[in-house]
Amino acid sequence: MGKASKSLQSQPKDRRETKKTFVLVSVMLATFMGAIEATIVSTAMPEIVGELGGFSLYSWVFSAYLLMNAVTVLIYGKLADLYGRKPILIFGISIFLIGSILCGLATSMELLIVFRLIQGFGAGAVTPVATTIIGDIYTKEERAKIQGYLSSVWGISAVSGPAIGGLLVEYVSWRYVFWINLPLGILAILGIMTFLHEKIEKKKHEIDYKGAILLTISVTSLMILLVEGGVNIAWLSPVAVGLGLTCLLAFSIFIYIENKAVEPMMPFSVWKEKSILIANLTSLTTGIILIGISSFLPAFVQGVMERPPIIAGFTLTAMSIGWPIASTFSGKLLLTIGFRTTSLIGGGALILGSILFATLSPEAGPLWAALGSFMIGIGMGLTTTAFIVSIQSTVSWEQRGVATASNSFMRNLGNTIGAALLGGVLNSTIKANLTGHSEFGDNLSLDSLNILLSEAERNQLTHNVKVLLQGTLTESLHTVYIVVLVFAVISMLLVAMLPKKD
Repeated sequence: MGKASKSLQSQPKDRRETKKTFVLVSVMLATFMGAIEATIVSTAMPEIVGELGGFSLYSWVFSAYLLMNAVTVLIYGKLADLYGRKPILIFGISIFLIGSILCGLATSMELLIVFRLIQGFGAGAVTPVATTIIGDIYTKEERAKIQGYLSSVWGISAVSGPAIGGLLVEYVSWRYVFWINLPLGILAILGIMTFLHEKIEKKKHEIDYKGAILLTISVTSLMILLVEGGVNIAWLSPVAVGLGLTCLLAFSIFIYIENKAVEPMMPFSVWKEKSILIANLTSLTTGIILIGISSFLPAFVQGVMERPPIIAGFTLTAMSIGWPIASTFSGKLLLTIGFRTTSLIGGGALILGSILFATLSPEAGPLWAALGSFMIGIGMGLTTTAFIVSIQSTVSWEQRGVATASNSFMRNLGNTIGAALLGGVLNSTIKANLTGHSEFGDNLSLDSLNILLSEAERNQLTHNVKVLLQGTLTESLHTVYIVVLVFAVISMLLVAMLPKKD
């Protein structure tokens, strides 16, 4: 981290002065737009499934978005280092807004998934490039506080996202959870265009297209295997084996290509720094935890606890109450007790929150779920801020974009793997629990769970069928949260391996 003082001197300058405060506000708007998407869509999903159908495709609404986000984030990070942060961020926000408009117009679950791919393609630029801009325009000492503010945006979005989502779903339409991005994105673009000025050395660059294609193939193969494995694809079938081999082969060639590329999409030299390696691996596991909580909790609160969307939103809102509080304190803790200790406290909070979810029951009520969300928020706020500040202080301007993107990529990859893996666990457990109940006929399937998410249809169920479906969903989600707890423990073990001196 001793390289930090030198890195600020190497940043290109522009004759026009960048107005830090206005850029910060614009960056926070862009970050808020991307961050609110996770929680606000999660809250609306039960209503979306109720209207469009397709409970078996539930996980794909998240996985499609996260897939494109994960495979493009490194490309955007590298392009931001080559061509500047400003044009790349504006491009990403624009594509994100186009995807948002289309998502709100979707007439089927399949179309929604396609439009989420477009949305994710733009979202890949938002978080890493916005975070990199903050690393550029502020000093190392300022970054701890400012990145705390930026991280708290995720918390604020989690507070407002579920509440806004619940209100829109209940009183307007679920389509507005996508359209609400439009004013935020437009304001962010105008702010970045007007107040951010950077001078980039113009020279010919070699874009690593091969690496981008190979990474896309690898992550896509893995995601399809995890989502459909044990449900529509038998684990030991030729298709499953083929997907697994494709993933491994494409990733192996990706590593080979990156080591040979003139301007690699992912320069592995960045990963040789132990603190960056551990931070990125931990971001992978915490990404799995985060998606496991935010994706499936509303279904439990509405389908099993039989509470309205606004109450389901409240349980997720608690996560964002903890997140901004922890992010704000994280900036101060980094300067007093250090990166490792701050991260360890965050890891402990993640374990405690995961234990609360693993013991969640219908009788415990929404408050128990909200407490678990709050502790997860504390853990995420402490760790994410610590990781970003540490990474940006370790590399020069020329590598800050891709280094920041590497952390975002790992968290997004964790989200992608988590949505796929945990969605697969949920679907396969539901399928196993419904098998053999011939007394209810042969009509019970994964999509039978749609009924639980619609109050009108749920009230028409016989008592025995309702008990069976709710018991199935409860047991399946317990399995999901046990897996989440395992990843929380892994996160803590990784954090413990961080260098003792920050």
